[in-house]
Amino acid sequence: MKEKKQIQTRLKKIEGQIKGIEKMIENDMCCKDVLIQIAAVRAAVNKVGGLMIQNYAKTCLFEEGDTRCKSEKIESLVSTLTMFLK
Repeated sequence: MKEKKQIQTRLKKIEGQIKGIEKMIENDMCCKDVLIQIAAVRAAVNKVGGLMIQNYAKTCLFEEGDTRCKSEKIESLVSTLTMFLK
């Protein structure tokens, strides 16, 4: 699955960013620079979340054999989005 590989690659990059932030703090780097990197990590995590929501909508929400009605599926998607956006 192409999306899975893409998500894993992004998570590895995020892991590297986190390690970089740890080193910045160890080296007493400027708080502003650290905060900029934290914002970059947050944006990257949000992107991964967006990819997961997209995958959920395409695959999990409409699994074969799922007997839930359309409104239940929409409610499930809205609930998932709401949880992600908190």
